Parts: sequence; structure tokens; C-alpha cells
Amino acid sequence: MRDKNIVKGQDERGSALVYILIAIALLAALTVSFMNPSSNQTTSQNTFKTVSEVQSQVDFVRSAIQECVLTYPGGDAGVIAFVSSHNYPIRPSDGYFDAQCGAGESAASDVMSGIRCPGNPGDNPCHTDIFGGNTGKFLPPAPALFNGWKYYNGDDGVFLWVDTARTDAFIDTVMDKLDSGFSLCEADIMRPTAGDFQMTSDLGAGMVCPDDSKCFRVWMKVQTDPAIGTPTYFGGTPEAASCP
Repeated sequence: MRDKNIVKGQDERGSALVYILIAIALLAALTVSFMNPSSNQTTSQNTFKTVSEVQSQVDFVRSAIQECVLTYPGGDAGVIAFVSSHNYPIRPSDGYFDAQCGAGESAASDVMSGIRCPGNPGDNPCHTDIFGGNTGKFLPPAPALFNGWKYYNGDDGVFLWVDTARTDAFIDTVMDKLDSGFSLCEADIMRPTAGDFQMTSDLGAGMVCPDDSKCFRVWMKVQTDPAIGTPTYFGGTPEAASCP
């Protein structure tokens, strides 16, 4: 009888251990099922937040530039020799500023914070900053995960662009959603993987999307002069080839 009780006790302990293991497995499965939707929701929220931030900054910058163009439609006649879109801000690094305003006036790079309004004020050849305390328009910090906005005004037209070297899983989704929010030929995306991508026909302009980066570009004006050539589009879609 005693041996039977020992065996029975061992069986009960064994059964209890099985139930404990089953409970642990069920708890792990429930934890995973709860975590996955939370992770997906976080990714979706981050994507929406980033897309909204980039779009709002595009709207803000374009509005500030258009205000300059509409206020001074004649721009600076002296810029015609440098760019065809002389009523738009010229690139901050353009040698025009050195020639007209003195050595060292041209910026080291074409970051958006350095653009100036042609014709403001009057015939001032040095122009006046669009963003800063004097105008009350302050350029916001670069969108999360992106580098700062850059600006181009040259033979191909006028555009602004931003890039990122981050490899976060949702960056590609952000790029695609951004591109879908603009009309064909208004914006495009670049994902070079075999060297820097030249963004303009003017190779000396230094407008490149760095290798292994992702770039988002928005056009403000497209130069359609056949003598100059067709702007470089890189939207990854067949329709991009039909852009003027």
C-alpha cells in the first residue's frame, strides 16, 4: 500500500509539472500576441508622424519662397546671367554673392536656412535672408531621422530635397507615402546603391543623393527649355520618363 501511495504521489507531481509547463507556454503565446499588434501600431504611428512632419515642412518652405516670388516678381535682374529662374532664391553657395557683395559672402553649402530673397529690399544685390529673426520665419529642425533640407536653383529648375542614411524598417514606407502625396513630376525619391546619384544635369552643382542613402525631392519649378535639357527624374516608376 505504501509503494502505491509513493507512485501515486509521483504521478500527481508529474501531472502538475505538465500543467505548469502548459501554462507557461500559453502565457508566452499570449505575450507575443499582445506585443505584435503593439509593435505594428508603434511603427504605423512613427510612419504617420514622420510623413506629416516632412509634408508640413515642405508646405512651409514652399510658402515662404512663393511669398518672396510674388512680392518681388522681377527678382534681381543681375542674377539672369547666373540662373534662368532669377526671381527665385539662388543657391546660397552661388558665386554671385562673392561677385556682388564681396569675398566670403557665398555660403559653404546649399542648406535651406541660407536662402535669400531676390529683390528684397529693392535693388539690394546681396538680397535678404528668408528665414531668421528679421522676417519672423524660422526654419524648423530637420525632420526626425533626416538630415537638413537643401536647395537648388539652376539649369534644371528649382527644387528642395532632404536625405537620410538611416536603415529603420519604416523609412522606405515613409518615402513611398511621401511620394504618393504629390502629383507626378512634382516629387520623386532616390535610393542609390551603386555610388552617389547625380540629381542635376549640371554635374558641377554638387547636387547628389549619397550612396546608400534615401532622398526625397520636391520640385518648385521645372525648366523645360529644350536647349538646356530634361531634368533628372528618379521616381522609380515608368511615368517618370514622361515628365517634361
